[in-house]
Amino acid sequence: MVKLILTGAWVCIVTLATVYFSVVMATAPADHAEGDKPVLELAKGESITVPVIAQGKVAGYFISKISFMLDQKKAKELKVPMTENLTDALYTMLVGNKMVDIADTASFNLEEFRAKVKEDMNKRLGDEIVHDVLVEQLDFLAKSDTRVGGGNAEMRKPVKIVQGTPAEGAPASEAAAP
Repeated sequence: MVKLILTGAWVCIVTLATVYFSVVMATAPADHAEGDKPVLELAKGESITVPVIAQGKVAGYFISKISFMLDQKKAKELKVPMTENLTDALYTMLVGNKMVDIADTASFNLEEFRAKVKEDMNKRLGDEIVHDVLVEQLDFLAKSDTRVGGGNAEMRKPVKIVQGTPAEGAPASEAAAP
């Protein structure tokens, strides 16, 4: 009888010790090496239309959808809502800047465009917050190709400069839009 009680007590002690160490190890802090890497989050951009101004007149419109991979910790420190801040920065950067030569869209360099957007965004935000620029859509629509006066003329499709892959969670209808 004593052996049975001692065996039961021994099993209880081993079980409690195992559960305790399992909980302690599961809640242990992460390694310091992993803490050095920034935790990235996706900031989905809005579809925006940016006017292209040439010789004091509107020559056409860039239709774009650009998303960003941001350092989660640094982005939360900003006081301005991120989507609105990124949209405003894109407008400020693209209006008046000749970042894409409309006459020769084949010479468009997507990597240079991404690097320039990333550099300008980080400069504007004051820190290395933007880690990657994801271009989902970048089209140009000439002013002459738009409908004038609400007529029934058929609107032409924009010139496709680059078609990226849609950001995670984007509806399929947005990804397939021209």
